[in-house]
Amino acid sequence: MLVVEDHVALANRIGEGLRDAGMAVDVVYDGSAALESTTATDYDVVVLDRDLPTVHGDRCAAHWSRTGHPAAS
Repeated sequence: MLVVEDHVALANRIGEGLRDAGMAVDVVYDGSAALESTTATDYDVVVLDRDLPTVHGDRCAAHWSRTGHPAAS
């Protein structure tokens, strides 16, 4: 799972909670890092904030939808 949230403390807390529940989680803090991460790893789920720095969350979601990323399904 990938968590994309620009509020660092919130992103880290979400990641910690999901890890505590037994999930494998990566956390990034902006849209560019999200796009880069999904190029390197085929995530089943992306938890995505919309109002992100560098690349807006809507643009990330549209990119994943166009490219057939599994999390966009």
